[in-house]
Amino acid sequence: MQEHHVVVVGGGFAGLQLVNDLKGAPVRITLVDRRNHHLFQPLLYQVATTLLSTSEIAWPIRSLYGDRPEVTTLLAEVVGVDREARTIKLKNGQTISYDTLVLATGATHAYFGHDEWEPVAPGLKTLEDATTIRRRVLIAFEQAELETDPAVRDALLTFVIVGAGPTGVELAGIIAELAHVTLPKEFRRIDTRKAKIILVEAGPRVLPSFVEDLSAYAQRTLETLGVEVRLGHAVTNCTAEGVTMGESFVPSRTIVWAAGVQASPAAHWLGVPADRAGRVIVDAQLRPPGADNIFVTGDTALVMWDGNKPVPGIAPAAKQQGAYVAKVIRARLAGQAEPGAFRYHHQGSLATIGKSSAIIDFGWIKLRGWIAWWIWGIAHIYFLIGTRSRFAVAWSWLWIYLSRQHSARLITQKETMREN
Repeated sequence: MQEHHVVVVGGGFAGLQLVNDLKGAPVRITLVDRRNHHLFQPLLYQVATTLLSTSEIAWPIRSLYGDRPEVTTLLAEVVGVDREARTIKLKNGQTISYDTLVLATGATHAYFGHDEWEPVAPGLKTLEDATTIRRRVLIAFEQAELETDPAVRDALLTFVIVGAGPTGVELAGIIAELAHVTLPKEFRRIDTRKAKIILVEAGPRVLPSFVEDLSAYAQRTLETLGVEVRLGHAVTNCTAEGVTMGESFVPSRTIVWAAGVQASPAAHWLGVPADRAGRVIVDAQLRPPGADNIFVTGDTALVMWDGNKPVPGIAPAAKQQGAYVAKVIRARLAGQAEPGAFRYHHQGSLATIGKSSAIIDFGWIKLRGWIAWWIWGIAHIYFLIGTRSRFAVAWSWLWIYLSRQHSARLITQKETMREN
């Protein structure tokens, strides 16, 4: 009898958890991803802001399953699903058949109908995004050192982050510390402490997913670090010259987009309903309508919990969904009753503000300040893959904490800079 073939599209948290939990099951697994690495996204902003190098938060997927002969890893991009034929279509024209299909294809940044802003306001979802932002931040300081026009120099030293969720807050805090603490003694013609870091949010407060007192603490901490927080300001245009908020224009040569996400086109592949962010509307077993052998997980799926709220797009949620689907597949293969509806167990919300302050909401207890920062760091190191990565990140953080020097400030890729 031919082994049951499970095809997993996406090597993120949900996809890897599923593959890990199917170890020893009578299945053949094909894992497809358009990148060759698994990325620890919660620390991606630290690559963008020169705290960590790319190798410390990403690992080749093939190396993770070298001792699992039943797992085949393919570097390919999926462009469609044929539900009747039970196949997926790759961009190169090949097809792969499946018995069970799991779509864990994640999400990218959303520009709310203004995709033309992306070249000047990159988001932060991939290693390529992180290195692009890091390069632009560092080059801005270098160009400011050369610039003789005060207006252009001010624009070069103005950094605008759009969106005050966890990513935006974390980026703003670290860029502020980079400009105000790490770099001042290294430049001669400019005072990097005069750099403006502006965090723009259309809503009434930063970190809206946290309770109000923690949100207020985060804003006060950002302002102490030198971040200018602008609330209730919707961005209406982004260009290479700067950002427009309503009738107000801010000259800036470095803009980072952290304002929204858009799911992968999985709903289009399946021909099923999606929400406004493109997430597949799944049932209580994480299945799209009319597809008993297909599961959708992670940022690709709209899953409800706790009084009809969407499950947050965070790593623990994705891992729980991957583990749940693995249990369903195992039960089916064993001819046993399937587990009941998926239930999300919220383990708490965490966000860091700079290199020595954070906020944590565990529900039953709320923490802030340096104690929260240490707990945040321990939690993230725990979830990193491999002892080497845990040691490297811990050492990098300790070095930064003691020396105030960021360890990943090499400009390694050429980017065409505009003439001034």
